[in-house]
Amino acid sequence: MAADGDPESEVFEITDFTTASEWERFISRVEEVLNDWKLIGSGVGKPLEKGELTSGSWEEHTQEINFADFRFIITHHCLKQESAESQNAYPLAMQDLLCMNNDFPPRAHCLVRWFGVREFLVISPGANCEAVVSESKCNLLLSSVSIALANTGCQVPLLVQIQQKWRKVYAGECQGPGVRTDFEMVHLRKAPGQYTHLSGLLDVFKNKIGCPLTPLPPISISIRFTFVLQDGQQCSWPQQPPDFDALLAGEVGGVEFGKLPFGACEDPISELHLATTWPNLTEGIVVDNDVYSDLDPLQAPHWSVRVRKADNPQCLLGEFLMEFFKLCCRKETSEEILGRSAVEEEGKENSDISQALSKLTEPAAVPIHKLSVSSMVHSARKRIRRNRRAEESPINNDVLNSILLVRACWVSGVGPCLTLFSCQQHLYNQLKSAPSDSLTSRLALCVCVVNFHHGGVRAVAHLWQEFVLEMRYRWENNCLIYGLAGGAPDLRCCLLHQKLQMLNCCIERKRARDDGRKSGASDRSRLGPESAGPAEVSPGKSWDSWSDSEEEFFECLSDTEEMKDTESEKKPGSKSRAEGRLQPHGKLTLLKSPEPLYIPVTQEPAPMTEDLLEEQSEVLAKLGTSAEGAHLRARMQSACLLSDMESFKAANPGCCLEDFVRWYSPRDYVEEEEVDEAGQTVVRGDLSARMKIPGNMWVEAWETAKATPARRQKRLFDDTKEAEKVLHYLSQQKPSDLTRHLMPCVLHAALLKIKEEEATEDIASVRKALQQVTAHASKLLRHPNPDFKKLEDVIVQMSAVEAVIACSRSLKAKFGIAGGQREDDTDELQRFVSCLLEEPEVSVVGAGRGPAGSIIHKLFVSSQRAALLAPMEDEAGRSGGTDDRKAVPDFPPPAGREVLLRTCVPRPAPYSKALPQRLFCVLTRDEFRLAGAFSSDTCFF
Repeated sequence: MAADGDPESEVFEITDFTTASEWERFISRVEEVLNDWKLIGSGVGKPLEKGELTSGSWEEHTQEINFADFRFIITHHCLKQESAESQNAYPLAMQDLLCMNNDFPPRAHCLVRWFGVREFLVISPGANCEAVVSESKCNLLLSSVSIALANTGCQVPLLVQIQQKWRKVYAGECQGPGVRTDFEMVHLRKAPGQYTHLSGLLDVFKNKIGCPLTPLPPISISIRFTFVLQDGQQCSWPQQPPDFDALLAGEVGGVEFGKLPFGACEDPISELHLATTWPNLTEGIVVDNDVYSDLDPLQAPHWSVRVRKADNPQCLLGEFLMEFFKLCCRKETSEEILGRSAVEEEGKENSDISQALSKLTEPAAVPIHKLSVSSMVHSARKRIRRNRRAEESPINNDVLNSILLVRACWVSGVGPCLTLFSCQQHLYNQLKSAPSDSLTSRLALCVCVVNFHHGGVRAVAHLWQEFVLEMRYRWENNCLIYGLAGGAPDLRCCLLHQKLQMLNCCIERKRARDDGRKSGASDRSRLGPESAGPAEVSPGKSWDSWSDSEEEFFECLSDTEEMKDTESEKKPGSKSRAEGRLQPHGKLTLLKSPEPLYIPVTQEPAPMTEDLLEEQSEVLAKLGTSAEGAHLRARMQSACLLSDMESFKAANPGCCLEDFVRWYSPRDYVEEEEVDEAGQTVVRGDLSARMKIPGNMWVEAWETAKATPARRQKRLFDDTKEAEKVLHYLSQQKPSDLTRHLMPCVLHAALLKIKEEEATEDIASVRKALQQVTAHASKLLRHPNPDFKKLEDVIVQMSAVEAVIACSRSLKAKFGIAGGQREDDTDELQRFVSCLLEEPEVSVVGAGRGPAGSIIHKLFVSSQRAALLAPMEDEAGRSGGTDDRKAVPDFPPPAGREVLLRTCVPRPAPYSKALPQRLFCVLTRDEFRLAGAFSSDTCFF
């Protein structure tokens, strides 16, 4: 053993008690959060109004705190209220424990429902952290909470979530000046037998508060029973029954072609919950050793109802839209879908339309009519029809004939016109679809019905093939496509609609040219009354015209006829004869002659679709910003200007560039008053500065332009070429491409359908949802390639709106609003049904004795009779006062029982302050929960 004086044997152990432990750091962090949120000191607030915990607005703040490496989330929940002076020294939470204005709130945080507080704090484990289960950890957290509240003086209840998260078990406390409230909870899967009746719950409550006074102060009791009606099919279902004589063979939701279905195939209301409440009862009235059998739901002073909607009910419109949307993801072409054997010959013709077009322009000894694309298509169509057997057709012959008959009515202009919501036809501009009464919109609806009822994608491919052949037929036979607005393609519509409008423009030009040739006056119907002479082509291309490519696809007369016509109009020694005049341009005269200035008949500019405009813009953009590129770009854009100059020269012989500018661009001709040599004030004009720039394109074009009337010029718009391009474009569309083109039209029609159905229901939430869906869809569909996921979200939103309308109709059917009730009752029931759709829980006026209560009672009676297989005579027996009432009760056993016990007693000693005590009990089939708030005096104990 070492000697005592040995320095090596001395051991110095120093403990630093100033170092904070993890527990102390956690408490400090909680105090910091309470200070940051300004929760120090007493809170102020006015007394709670009735239903304010449900209807009021709640605020929520969240902060992350750590206990060592364990993460917690602290959340502050607070009801927004106006500031008010509080004369009570107790915390607000203690005042709320005794408030009876907000018992059993239908929509609130679970702690609000169990304890009735308006403000509280919750500390819960983080998202990926395990639950606090052990008793030692729970006690450690509760002690930390107690210390933090005492150090800061915070009077807001602070609770900690313990046990597994799904159990929703909380414990905590609230501290005030000389008082404290402990929040405790018990959660079990099954209720012990002695606690299934009220007397057992009263014993628990009395034992817990341990009041030493005799007799015990009165206990206020509020009871709520909830009955669930699951079998609501006793009333007639409002969905229209199928038409078994129609083409859809009695299928539910079957509609005519060109229309969309609407409604639910099943009841969208899965359950109806009736809550019967007995507020502020006294002990001894309702105590029963069984299961509260003395409480008759019909005698309950307060009834409230809520509905539970079915999860994803089968709705017709939503299914139609979703099945149509699924086609967007298909990759197959129409030929692959229909099978090569059925379309082999057509595939040969459609494989490369551009080759057929090039053959038409090549010089050959073969007559043009034998090389025409029309003859090729006709022959291919004959071979297809010959090779395809009837049973190979994807669409049944009867159905196909009906579709073609309907389509024939559309294209002939005698079909039905959609007149619903005509005041909202501008909706197609927002959605970039097509007018609701147009051929494109009706085609979209027809494709939607065919896809859903008549074969899916194969039927769509078959229908589209027939439609393209119909368009080809109308082009070749000069038959206008009705159901389309006249004029140039409307760029506000979808691209497919623009293509059909472009084809219609081509047909119009072709008909006008053919009619003019037959009558001996070329294009008289289009060019004006003063144009005359046969249809001719200009002798040569003027100024390297950029109006079209070198190929010309229109028929013309021979050069000999043109020369004869020219010689007859111009004789040797005579002046040029004016041609192509429309009308005089006011009182203006030519600058170099006294002849009036005439407005010429000009060619209309070539119509273009948005894809052609985009293609042209790309070509022009590729020319760059150099001087040469800019010059080339200007010449490419001057084809229409050159044509107008030639027409102007032909209509005004002897004119000059200034004359043309005075008519075409008056701002570029500047007039000024001057004093001449004789002292007279005269008006002199001259070209603007930009017209005098060297190398100006207007000057160059004027010098190059020849006096040629519009009827003799090369066409700016080659209808033959453009029509073939449109038909080729249509023939190359896959079913998925067609679906993407028609999706805006289908969504447009769906919105109109929902608006139509909502007009009869008048649901505020539906109107608001429709505005949001329309705004979302319009923003999405303006993009040329919308996001498929977002498109699906739009369809889901529409389906949700449809389900709400179906719920409204289901409730109206259940409550017999249209069943011949008295007018006063009908108005009240209408308001009741509207509130059921908008609010989480609705009070029943008159409880079981009111109009709505009587109907609800009948629904439960019918459901009970059906569930227990009771004979119909029970009704008579019940009315006669027999014992059948016990055999077949009007209501099933309550699905949930809630009991709220309250009192105000001194605790823990007889001389302590009288403080509020509260116990909330929930008894269901799978849950038993006690949530108690017990206050005690910390000064006089």
